[in-house]
Amino acid sequence: MKIQELTLLTNNLSETKNFYEHTIGFQKITETETSISFAVGTSKLIFELTEKNQNPKYHFAFNIPTNALNDAINWTLQRTSLIQTENSLITDFENWKAQAIYFFDNNRNILEFICRTDLNNPTDKSFSVETILSINEIGLVVDQPLQIGNEIIEKTKMEYFAKGPKREDFVAIGNDNGLFVISNPNRNWYPTQEKAEKWKVKGKIKVADKEYEIEFN
Repeated sequence: MKIQELTLLTNNLSETKNFYEHTIGFQKITETETSISFAVGTSKLIFELTEKNQNPKYHFAFNIPTNALNDAINWTLQRTSLIQTENSLITDFENWKAQAIYFFDNNRNILEFICRTDLNNPTDKSFSVETILSINEIGLVVDQPLQIGNEIIEKTKMEYFAKGPKREDFVAIGNDNGLFVISNPNRNWYPTQEKAEKWKVKGKIKVADKEYEIEFN
């Protein structure tokens, strides 16, 4: 699965623009009074304005080359702070053959840079915003993750992530190129104490040669 577009909500478009365009350095594609979009490697990240009294929070990940994590740490620390996990900045997901680092954006969305060994995509370039390959994961929050997972699989012919997990409260669908990480609202998003919250998510994905639109509220 490849995540081609991801649309999320923000209650402060100007601060969101400042973070993603100036702090991170993504190239802006479009901007209106109610939305803004950025190029993220082969993906597009879109934020739509919601009401001021709402405070949407998400968890999503960007894919980076397998040998870029240490460079990514230094690069990110020049722009913002990283979330420490178990006395380290790096989380090692042995079952997933992946390593990741985490940080917050202006909305306290939990952002992640992840490198996946099985993608075998090293780079010989120094880390920069151009090194970020795509949007790799989006966290979806629903009351019944396993049921929704089955509905997604029926619609898209994807499969549960071969490296897991698959539980009543938490499932992953897709592959190393792109994942839906589906949680119920009774969990915290790793590696924080931030509750997984249900907010609107829209997207466009590609599975094999077919494109699908997805939307969750």
